[in-house]
Formats: sequence, C-alpha cells, structure tokens
Amino acid sequence: MSRRIADVKRENEIGANVSLRGWVHRLRKQKEKTFIILRDERGDIIQAVCPSNLTKKLTIESSVEITGRLEKDDRAIEGGYELKVNKITIFNIAATDYPIGEYQSDEILLDYRHLTLRTRKFISIGKLRGSLLKYSRHWFDKEDWMEVTPPLLVKGAVEGGATLFEVKYFDNIAYLSQSSQLYLEAMIYSLGPVWTISPSFRAERSRTVRHLAEFTHLEAEIPWIGLPDLLSIQENLIYYIITMIKTYNQKELNFLSKDALKRLEKISPPFERISYGKAIDILRSLDCKIMDQDGKERNIEWGDDLSTESERELTKDRTNPIFITEYPLKIKPFYVKQNPSDENTGLAVDLLAPYGFGEISGGGIREDNLSVLKNKIRQSNLKIDDYLWYLDLRKYGSIPHGGFGLGIERFLRWILNFDDIKDVTLFPRTMSRILP
Repeated sequence: MSRRIADVKRENEIGANVSLRGWVHRLRKQKEKTFIILRDERGDIIQAVCPSNLTKKLTIESSVEITGRLEKDDRAIEGGYELKVNKITIFNIAATDYPIGEYQSDEILLDYRHLTLRTRKFISIGKLRGSLLKYSRHWFDKEDWMEVTPPLLVKGAVEGGATLFEVKYFDNIAYLSQSSQLYLEAMIYSLGPVWTISPSFRAERSRTVRHLAEFTHLEAEIPWIGLPDLLSIQENLIYYIITMIKTYNQKELNFLSKDALKRLEKISPPFERISYGKAIDILRSLDCKIMDQDGKERNIEWGDDLSTESERELTKDRTNPIFITEYPLKIKPFYVKQNPSDENTGLAVDLLAPYGFGEISGGGIREDNLSVLKNKIRQSNLKIDDYLWYLDLRKYGSIPHGGFGLGIERFLRWILNFDDIKDVTLFPRTMSRILP
C-alpha cells in the first residue's frame, strides 16, 4: 500500500520496504544509478536512489510509484532519509518541455501559475495559507461565533460604486460583492456574532504591490458592542493566529523567509491605539506629502485619506501593529457611525501592520439610526431602493453593533515579509491578469 512521505519519516521505518507515490521533482541520471527527488501530493519530498535501467524514460514531473528500502543517510535532503528503489511503476511520462525551472522570470511564473504551484515555495505558501485559515476558524470556534456564507452576487455597493464588477443577472444587472458586511449585519439579529471567509471583488485600477481584484476576506460582525471591545477582538484574533503559526508552521516560515519567525516573536498585545488626528500630526512632522487630484504635491492635512505611502511612514519603524481610530466621516463609507464626541469623525478603525506594510484590517461601529443612514446613502449618490432591505434592519429593532474585515493576502504578505501580494496568492487576479 502506498504511503505518504511524512508518515514514513515520522514513523522512522528504517529498513522497511515502502511504496511512495508522487512526482519526479528533480532528476539526476548517472551511468549506473539515478537520483530522484520525489514529491508527494502534500508537497513533502524524499531522496531516492535507483538503478538507471529503471529510469530511462523518466522526466521531470512524471508521475510514479516507487518501492524500496528506507535507509538513514544524513547527507540526504529533508531529514536525512533515502529510499533504495527496486521497483518503479509509471503512471505518466511528462513532456520534456516543462516550463518551470529553478530560475524563472516573475511573468513566466504567473503565466504558468497552475504549474508554479508545484514549486517548493508555493507548496509552502499554500500550506501557510491553509494554516492561517484553520487557525482563524479555531479562534472563532472557541469564542462561540457562528460561521456563515453570505451571497457573492449583490445589488448594491458597500465600498463605493466606482469599484464594482458588473455582471448580467438574468434580466437584471448585479455586482460581485465588495464585502459581506451588510449581510453579516442582517444575521446578527438572529445568530449573534457571525463571521465568514469569502472572496471579495474590487474593480480598482491599481497596479500596486498590495492590491488584488479578487481577494480572500475574513469578515466578522457582532451585536451590542463598542469600539474599544471591537479593537480587542481583532487584537486577540491576530495574536492567536500568529502564535499558532509560530508554533506549528516553523518549517514553512523558515523555508520562505529567513527572518519571519524572529519578526513574529516581537508581536505582542496590546497593540497601540492612536487617533487619526495624531497620525496626521506624526505625518506632518515627517514632512509627508500627498498628490492632489491635479497631480500637484502638497503637505498632508487633516481630512486627507491615508495613502499607501502615509501608512508606510507610520509603520516602517514599528515591530507591532497599530490601530488608527476616529477617521473623518467624509472619507469613510455611508455605514460608519458618527463619533458622539466629535461630529466630524466616525467610529472607524484600521489596523496597520508593522514594517511599512500598512492596512490589513478595517472596521468600526455601524450607523444604527434610520434617518441618519438614509441621508448618508443619498449623500453617497447611491440608490436608496437598493438598500431598502438594509434599512429594514434599522426600522425593526435597531441596535448598536460593529465589525471588521481582514485581508488574508495582506496579512500573509506581512507575515512573510514579501514584496508583492501576488506572491502569496495562488491564482492572483489583477487589472492585467485573469489567466490561468
């Protein structure tokens, strides 16, 4: 019976005859013997040595089953195990023009993403992404939140109409969801604290290293909550995930980034909380500039949104995430609740990752007053009819509530200290890329 490589190594079956299935990850043929690096379906690898007469047809990425005696050899890669092969069963001989080698351009790796996923780098990234999602579920489960699945086809905007992807929906026009927030709000009245991991879509014409047209969105909403408690929930979730990754994903972290583990060791709650106003003061003291709509550079002022460059300046010398609170209402979406102590600001918050990575999470307290919400929808030039169902939530038993959304790819990019968000995305979708 065929085994997994990790199981054979873990059980240390030295001297046993074992069968392993997988793909020829690397191949080095000599006159008398051939060295094979076999990769199984979980991305684990083992070195195998076999007589060259058994490997005449073999090519990189051929699928095989190899059988032989497991031996210990400290010179062998990945744990010092080696398989002395006496039998090879071939399932498929791969074509000799396999396009992914050890050194390829970024564009080639994107064009052949379906094959790039077989590299050890992307196997490790895939495992780390899976762990991040798993640990997220662990936290919400132990805190007694309910996981839900909101719709992806919607009628109205959440984050602004300019970034909607339009789709034909029978005889109507619909849009791909920018966020599950509005639907999560509807569910808290009957299910309590709810959360989801869903794709979100933003038609932003951005070519930056931190923007995707489709991204993985962890979103949560909770009734009867204020801003301080909402910040604590995010802080606890983030710290739990990081703690679990440090404990159980050291292999992937060490393979992907030399200093990732050391950087994560510096993360500890509480995360600093600073107001938007204080952030602007800091940026002005650093002589931070922004670009006007007409392309002219000027000093940043109160009322300006924080750009990628501004967030980088605020966090580049930090080792811990920071919360920015109380943004101007005019730069936030219609659903943000006005700050009771300052009519010009809203109860909104962004979580900025350290080392210049900027925003990874955004949220806040939602406007729960019906008439105020109606006015804000109109002021945002949105169609009130598209939000009648959402307004019903304020007509019938409105309550104080809030939530947040965490970008999984941005979170993972920060953890790994990667330059480009596409490098932590298995199949990235951007302005210029829809294939494969």
